Amino acid sequence: MAVRNTGSLLLGLALLLRTWGVWAIEITMEDKVEVHTGVSANIICTFMPDLGSTDMAISWFYFDLKGSGEKKELYYQDPTVREVRQGTPLTDRISVSGPGERGDVVLTIHNVRVQDELEFICVGKHLLLGEVAEGRTQLRVFETPDRPTIEGVTTGLSVNDINKAKIGVCEVKNGYPRPNITWYRNEMPLRNSDDVEVIPRVTVEMLSGLISVSSELHMKVAMEDKDSKFYCEVNYFVPGMVRMTETDRISINVLYPSTVLTLWVESPTRKIKEGDTVRLHCAGNGNSLTLFSIGPVNGFETAVEEPYVLVLEKVTRRDGGQYQCSSLDIETFDQISQKITVDVNYLDPAEVMPGDTIVLAQGEEMKATCNALSSLPTITTWFKDGEEVFQGHTLMVKEVTLDSAGTYLCKVTVPEIEGMETSTTLHAYVKGPPRITTEQDTEIEESAGNSVELRCAASGFPSISITWSTADGQVIGEATKTEMETGGGAESAVRIQVDSDITVLCNASNEYGSDALTFSIKAIKAESAFPLKKILHHCTSPPQGTFSSTAPSTPAS
Repeated sequence: MAVRNTGSLLLGLALLLRTWGVWAIEITMEDKVEVHTGVSANIICTFMPDLGSTDMAISWFYFDLKGSGEKKELYYQDPTVREVRQGTPLTDRISVSGPGERGDVVLTIHNVRVQDELEFICVGKHLLLGEVAEGRTQLRVFETPDRPTIEGVTTGLSVNDINKAKIGVCEVKNGYPRPNITWYRNEMPLRNSDDVEVIPRVTVEMLSGLISVSSELHMKVAMEDKDSKFYCEVNYFVPGMVRMTETDRISINVLYPSTVLTLWVESPTRKIKEGDTVRLHCAGNGNSLTLFSIGPVNGFETAVEEPYVLVLEKVTRRDGGQYQCSSLDIETFDQISQKITVDVNYLDPAEVMPGDTIVLAQGEEMKATCNALSSLPTITTWFKDGEEVFQGHTLMVKEVTLDSAGTYLCKVTVPEIEGMETSTTLHAYVKGPPRITTEQDTEIEESAGNSVELRCAASGFPSISITWSTADGQVIGEATKTEMETGGGAESAVRIQVDSDITVLCNASNEYGSDALTFSIKAIKAESAFPLKKILHHCTSPPQGTFSSTAPSTPAS
């Protein structure tokens, strides 16, 4: 009877306290807890006031918001029992501690998985009062995705295509929650529009629950896209923040017709002259399939293949004029053209007036003009014996002398084009007596019994006659002009048998006078000292092109 009264007293006291609100239960929990996969998550349930574990029953539930929507119990404890409920995906991976000093009961989920992203409910019930309270926490799970990839198309994309063309595919794998992909062109984001279409695809791994996302970009391309850089930005979630990463940049091969052609002389790089090989090069600012042809305006155009060059070999002035390059786009059949003027410079052969031969008397004035018709300014230079003697079209010598005779070279050059030149010769003859020009030694020693060759050359105009004789006047041989040299002249050679000392004379003459040269030959006996030879050379016959006469040796008087 006393025990029953005591129980009734406690129940009445509890009802009184509840009426006054002294033991009202409150539970405080965080709205969400965020963790990476693979770690442990702590979900804290805090009771107010702290009633300890006496007379309290605590249950943990989870609520699958994305799945079945069921509320399932995970754990139960009261003053007499602590039990993890069997048959749940979390059965083997949870533990519960508390209440602690501050009234905290902690549910720990070990080795968190994507599938653990659930709402967890903590329910507390006072066993005496029957008071019940609950709190909820959303567990958020995160997995950093792999590095995103991008792959662009390798085929050419035509600007004439009326349909959107595939540009490329971006992909990011194994992330959670779902990563977001945004396409960019030259730092500007691309959104769905009339010319742009972004097609996303989402794949959820059955076992891990991780999400892979791909995004395919289709768009109508323009010529400006040939220089564009495309890439993807990936935004993914981590506890407490959003992070961003980017793919590599890619370019696409945009095919577009030419709107402008350029036609130029690729070679030579200098001005063109007759005889050159000329290369005309044509290029457009497009890269679509195009037919090119090059040729004279109002003439036949030749189809050319890449690199679109027309070669003109050994051009003449008749090849000069306007040339045209035309291009025909295979897709649109649009045709454009460009023209260029090709100037072929020429230099005609040089001519001397009054002619290529001139005959003058000593003291007369020599005047000759040299010209060559050219498309460019020219310079005329006169040379004699390899040395420059005058510059200008007209060569003038006030009073000619025998030294004025000879061959003059007139050279006409075009300063603007290296190597463009022509030349001709003027043969000048000055009337006057001969002048012997032989450089052979006239004092000769030769062994008795040998022979020696003597040469005699003379210049002058008109024709020269050369005779050979001994000192006593005996004629050895006679020669006339054998070759017209510069300014006219003759050359003769004789071979003398040396038996004794002898003097030989060479005499050159024409209608204006004569000149002579004396050779003294000394015969050296065999018993004498080694002979000193002063002749230039021995030969058995005179050089080709000269007349020689050989006379028997004549004793010296």
